[in-house]
Amino acid sequence: MLQTIRIGFLIIIASILLASCQIGRFFVYNVADIKDHKKFKSRTLTADSQHYNFKTTNSGKIPEKINNVPFDKYLKDHKTVAFLIIKNDTLQYEKYFRDYEKKSIVPSFSVAKSVTSILIGCAIDDGLIKSVDEPITNYIPELTKNGFDKVTIKHVLQMTSGIRFNESYINPFGHAAAFYYGLDLRKKIKRLKLKAEPGKKFQYTSGNTQLLGLILERSLKGKTVTSYLQEKLWTPLEMEYGASWSIDREKNGLEKTFCCLNATARDFAKIGRLYKNKGDWNGKQIISQKWIEESTKLDTTDGSVDYYQYQWWLPTPNEDFMAKGILGQFIYVNPSKDLVIVRLGKNKKMRVFNFF
Repeated sequence: MLQTIRIGFLIIIASILLASCQIGRFFVYNVADIKDHKKFKSRTLTADSQHYNFKTTNSGKIPEKINNVPFDKYLKDHKTVAFLIIKNDTLQYEKYFRDYEKKSIVPSFSVAKSVTSILIGCAIDDGLIKSVDEPITNYIPELTKNGFDKVTIKHVLQMTSGIRFNESYINPFGHAAAFYYGLDLRKKIKRLKLKAEPGKKFQYTSGNTQLLGLILERSLKGKTVTSYLQEKLWTPLEMEYGASWSIDREKNGLEKTFCCLNATARDFAKIGRLYKNKGDWNGKQIISQKWIEESTKLDTTDGSVDYYQYQWWLPTPNEDFMAKGILGQFIYVNPSKDLVIVRLGKNKKMRVFNFF
């Protein structure tokens, strides 16, 4: 009886911590997991009734082995749950592991950073944002007092803002935990400080992308980031499945734009196809070619680095690019090879696109 009371008391305490603060949520949920989309409030994206289907083939060329390990086994051993190879707009390989299937929703983690960049480009195309050279305080004036008036949207896109942000994923008191598990992103953004002059040095931090999320929300003037994603990508790309974007809280929540877009492998692949084709989707220009070229070119000016551009990673500059998440999620695009690869899973220590 006493043991039952103790267990009940612990459950109550855990529930209070879970609901009330980021530290409690951090210790209850612990580290990032591919089921995290079930833990947070979210806004939904709806599928198109006439969804786009990739062509398929039974004769796709795939590696027989990687590091002397059969390809399927290599993927499974590295905790892959979904792997797609699309060449010439044809699905040459599609495999799911660990009870996952084509309709399974998986969190994107930082793949969402690249999607946020796409939406910034759409907002510029739509005239909602004037240019990447605008100071971010045009949209987040409350940061003026913290010295952000010299930080431009481009600085934030390039991760050269000079923001002070602890990106540690194991520190419950750090910024990353506060943004991931916290319940008021706008309040936390208001407290951000700078540690360096903008435009001088690259430093990858999720805080930059969350700033982009708030800029985007403010530019939309009443629309949510999720509804804009539905309008600009989910519907035009004829997505096959519904999806969601996690938010910080249920009432008046803000999307966690640095992470937490939750979708299927097939629908993530369509984002790769859009960029491979320079914004064209079956004859319709969904996003300007200029933005895509700007987003994936080599640019080392003003503190930028040769492996990152506008929230996209550049494995081989001017040849390929990829959206990448902490647990090995990626959308890899190589336009010259007409190639898109999508991988979702639990282990980031794998690099397979070199084999194609």
